[in-house]
Amino acid sequence: MQNHCAVPNCPSGKSDRQPLFRFPSDAERSKKWVEKCQRQDLIDKSPGHLSRYYRVCGKHFGPSLIDTDAQSTVLKDDAIPAIFDMTSQPQNGQAKRTKQTTKDNEMESKGRKKMKKSQAAAAKEDVQAVSEEEEYKEYLKSLFEVLLLLGEQSIPPTGPANNNDQGLGSSNFQALLDNRIICGDEALKKRYDANKECCSTEQLNQLIEVCEKFIRSKVVEEIKQSSFFSLVTGDVVKISGEWHLPVFLRYVNESNFQRERFVGFLSFDGDGDALAEKLLSEMTDSWGLDMEKCRGQAHSCSATHFSQIKALAAKLMEMYPRAVLALRSTQSLNMSLANGMAFSGVQLVMFTFKKIESFFSQSPLLQLELEHAISIFYPDNEEKANELKELCRSGWTRRNDAFEVALEILEPLLLCVDSVHDNEDMKWNDQVSHNALEISKALTDFEFVMALVVLKNVMTLTQAFGKNMHGNATEAYLAAVSLKAVFHSLKEVSDNIDVYHEFWNDEALNIAAAMEIPVKVPRSFLRKHQAESGAVRPESYYKEHLSVPVVSHTIREMNELFCEDHLKLLKCLSLVPAVIEQHKSTEPEEVNMQAFNNDIPNAGTLSAELHCWWVKWSKKGKGETLPSSLHETLQLADVKFFPNMLAVLKLIGVLPTLGLEDSCNVAFKRFRMYMENTPDKFKSKSLALLNINYDVEFDLDSMAEIYMKTYPEVQQES
Repeated sequence: MQNHCAVPNCPSGKSDRQPLFRFPSDAERSKKWVEKCQRQDLIDKSPGHLSRYYRVCGKHFGPSLIDTDAQSTVLKDDAIPAIFDMTSQPQNGQAKRTKQTTKDNEMESKGRKKMKKSQAAAAKEDVQAVSEEEEYKEYLKSLFEVLLLLGEQSIPPTGPANNNDQGLGSSNFQALLDNRIICGDEALKKRYDANKECCSTEQLNQLIEVCEKFIRSKVVEEIKQSSFFSLVTGDVVKISGEWHLPVFLRYVNESNFQRERFVGFLSFDGDGDALAEKLLSEMTDSWGLDMEKCRGQAHSCSATHFSQIKALAAKLMEMYPRAVLALRSTQSLNMSLANGMAFSGVQLVMFTFKKIESFFSQSPLLQLELEHAISIFYPDNEEKANELKELCRSGWTRRNDAFEVALEILEPLLLCVDSVHDNEDMKWNDQVSHNALEISKALTDFEFVMALVVLKNVMTLTQAFGKNMHGNATEAYLAAVSLKAVFHSLKEVSDNIDVYHEFWNDEALNIAAAMEIPVKVPRSFLRKHQAESGAVRPESYYKEHLSVPVVSHTIREMNELFCEDHLKLLKCLSLVPAVIEQHKSTEPEEVNMQAFNNDIPNAGTLSAELHCWWVKWSKKGKGETLPSSLHETLQLADVKFFPNMLAVLKLIGVLPTLGLEDSCNVAFKRFRMYMENTPDKFKSKSLALLNINYDVEFDLDSMAEIYMKTYPEVQQES
């Protein structure tokens, strides 16, 4: 694309800045533009080529042909350039007069002639420089197009054997560049003919870096337009041998749609406050996030990095008190609570769950083997067997009731993995057989059984609450108002832990007896404390190191995850019309919304507006179906007439606790697909950002300009 006007001698772009308009892609109008511009050299060019590479500035269009009502300057569909400066645009007759004028002025001084020649030479050099710059820009755009294509398809640009010394070689990126040259990409061909190389490995890395910066700038720009957002992090992952923290942003866009975007990885190197400060500094200074607008935070983490993530959450709350800590909707409450427990028995359960999930996802035949084992254990209860089989097909290891399901299928599961490991009919390969043995060893460890029993009994108290929290608006609202009952139950267990642990211990002993599992204290504990196995009673050990800490951790985490400000936001779900209709005898509590007076347009009219909103939705018409979700409520046409209600609804919408519609929750799904389907040797934090955000509106011209400004020395060297 040219960044100057195609009309000969037009000064636009140098002395006179004017908007530039693409040649129309319509063949008839494109031909008229060429004729009007008197560019004989463009007559044979296709409309597509002209539209892509040539522009005419606004100086050649009348004011009536330019739409000034749009946010940006837009040319009307039927516009034809008609205004030309006769002194700078020579016509046939004018050309003759110019020749005559030249003859009449032949006797001018030699000094003036030299000056004109000098000016002409300078002008020629300027044109040549512009031409070279445009060629370089087109070359960069071709590179970016190829890179974006690879990113969208999650195809690594380079192969595992490539490194900085070897160059790109036969990489995917180079193969596509070669194909474009064969198909007639002149910018790439000219580059290759001159340098015998289209792109070096170093330049490819620079292109990827520019893509990353461009994507993040687009996401942050959209966040700024939406005012408020929540910060959401995923499990720490290892890429290229280093730990990184994936970061997502939850917001409600200008069209009132809830959105979540992946905004990149942060290097997770360090500990405590120093790490937290470094992460926050990068988000604000490098990424450009205004953390003062952060209204929520949620973190998914395993016990391995639990203390570091807690330090980040605490620092964020300290610096930005309105960024309330919340639960992440993509993870069930009970699994989130258990993942954060750094107790050996709990971690053994969670690690084994991951092994089980990975094991049975390898082949449908393994799933059939498990279902066969379930049928053997429930020969007289077909209904129960079918129920368990259905649960095992639905990713049960991530469910709120995972610990309960695990205990119900524990014996069939052991029978299944033992059968696979025995491999009497040579049905399985060595790796599958080995994995089955590893799972079998874990299942027959009493520490695993005891931890599973404790988790099942404690998490039963939060199970219904967690399920409702991930339900529809009515269920989430009911969960918010019923939290006191959950805390009451947990406190009752904590106060009487001796009695409850005795019951849990008996349950575990019965399971161990049925499965012929020896009851013992973990060998790691005995070795660490140099104690004899008989000196430490299993019942006392598991009470002190499992039951008491699990209950205490659950109470502490529930208090942090559902603080007063978080609950106030959740209780604002009472604004959803279906919730109002169900509780129409009670008007939504204004006190919950008053906490956000600084974030709403007019706090003085909140009370009156709330009453009008309640009156509108508490009287359901016959056959009328009221919006039952936050998503549907935000899309109501009437919501714009209730500015305070809309502001509160949008604040609820950024909460990480509440589940998103499938169409709005694509970022996390794409992230998981990238991490699960991309081999470790091909994973790249920059390419992950490109792959997950492939639907961002890319502007090749802007990307090329960013590259040229960031790496001016590359253009000079070439």
